[in-house]
Amino acid sequence: MNMTNQLLKILLLITLIKPYVSFGGDGDRKNKKTNLLFIITDQQRFDAIGKAKVFPFLKTPTLDKLANEGAYFTNAYTPCAVCAPARTSILTGQTVENHGVRKNEYAYNNPNEGAYCEVPSFDQILVQNGYYSEYLGKYHSPIHLSEGYSEFSYTKNKGNVYMTKNKRVYQEMMKDYKNSKGQKTTDYDLVDKYFKNFYTPDPIDMRYKKGEDYRRSHFSNEQRKLKLTQPDGHGLLHLPKDLSISSYQTSTLQAALKRASKQEKPFSLTLAYFYVHAPMLPTEPWYSMYNPADMPTPASIHDEMNNVPYKNANNRKSMPEYSDPEMVKYMASNYFGLVSEIDYYLEKIMRDLKKYGMDKNTLVIFTSDHGEMLGAHGMREKNVFYEESARVPLIFWYPGKIQPTQIESPVSTLDLYATILDYLEVEGDQRNSTSLKPLVEGNASRKYVVQEWDYHGPKQPNYMVVSDDGWKLITTYAKGKPGFDVLFNLKEDPHEMNNLIGENPEAMKYKNKVEELKGYLVEWLTKNNSKRTEIIKERNILPEVKL
Repeated sequence: MNMTNQLLKILLLITLIKPYVSFGGDGDRKNKKTNLLFIITDQQRFDAIGKAKVFPFLKTPTLDKLANEGAYFTNAYTPCAVCAPARTSILTGQTVENHGVRKNEYAYNNPNEGAYCEVPSFDQILVQNGYYSEYLGKYHSPIHLSEGYSEFSYTKNKGNVYMTKNKRVYQEMMKDYKNSKGQKTTDYDLVDKYFKNFYTPDPIDMRYKKGEDYRRSHFSNEQRKLKLTQPDGHGLLHLPKDLSISSYQTSTLQAALKRASKQEKPFSLTLAYFYVHAPMLPTEPWYSMYNPADMPTPASIHDEMNNVPYKNANNRKSMPEYSDPEMVKYMASNYFGLVSEIDYYLEKIMRDLKKYGMDKNTLVIFTSDHGEMLGAHGMREKNVFYEESARVPLIFWYPGKIQPTQIESPVSTLDLYATILDYLEVEGDQRNSTSLKPLVEGNASRKYVVQEWDYHGPKQPNYMVVSDDGWKLITTYAKGKPGFDVLFNLKEDPHEMNNLIGENPEAMKYKNKVEELKGYLVEWLTKNNSKRTEIIKERNILPEVKL
């Protein structure tokens, strides 16, 4: 390297380092860059927060306070209702089609590896611009996007599946606890397999009075047995409160905050909670916080699913317990208990942020990767375009910078990439993401939002469009699949029980609304350089209706 290049590198380094002062205590705020604290839960639906006022019994005082003091989005949607695709969209600001991680397993092994996620994440851009960055908790995106995080490490097995340091440490804690109880341990096991040794199943659980070897039969074939998986876990977890996974993950973020307070750089810290994802196994006192008998029954639990493409979705026909009002109450009790547990630990995080004098100079973002059906339409989990699966909580909190406001425009967490760079005043290419800051400041609105689903290709609906006047269109890029087209009027039919097109003999009444929503989808696909734009343009969503 010649002397000129060396000098240029030194000058660049000085430029990056010079502007930053200590972020650990008080000082002249105007000389400080904005910090970021990004908190994301797993599988928390939009109404699983007290502020939403859907479940009056739900206790989330910390989230309610953040929502009341900051920007609260009432109609926020995930880019895709499954973990890895959604999380990768948030990190990269790319649509699922463009980043290529359309399945959870593609976070580990993508057949198009080398041709996807070639752009840096927002955190990698922040690190390039002088930020100190850490990521704690569940990591479920292509591992090369983690390059640049401090205190972050992982190992890979022969199948190329990575395990983060955080997860390994927690598993070791479980091993130690298991050994202390005189139980045999193995060298490697999944967290939920550890949990099964420590919980009492609720009646909805597949192990309840049935034994370890019980397997459901598939509804279409008695000989086909379904394996027990994470979502089958429901009950009381017999671990000390301080050994719950949410407690542990909170402690890792608290340690990161302490490290960040000693840095001479601004920080970007992410905490990705494992919960409220299944297995839904709260410890006490969270298990007893909500009495199953007091839990409400989803209005759509007995939906016959006529004229919709989700009749067989999520193995619902093989799992009648999720359309049983009494059984689902146990699930709801555990789910809301886990939500309240996270809220409890969030208060500790916010207290630490204030203790280190960083509360007034930190943008806090709270959201989730997708929702949870929780018995709606007789289903569990996510993977569908129903509101319970598709819609998530979203809160921005930044004292002095964000005034208390409620945003009703439909938005996507795909736009968090651009929003973060905008608030932190860091340059970055826009990609498929558009900043939400103008909405927060009251200078803009959104007409519609789009969500994708391409997990198994065009074997299920692929797109959802929701407009600001409460209409939802669901469609596909498949050819010859008119049964995949759905139109809901969310204002008149909030529980999505009545498809206004498809087999509806009066479907042509809604031609103008269908064409409007289809136009929004075509606009979105065009803007994001989709290869499927022409397919959707040519799709005749309302063919001649046979009376």
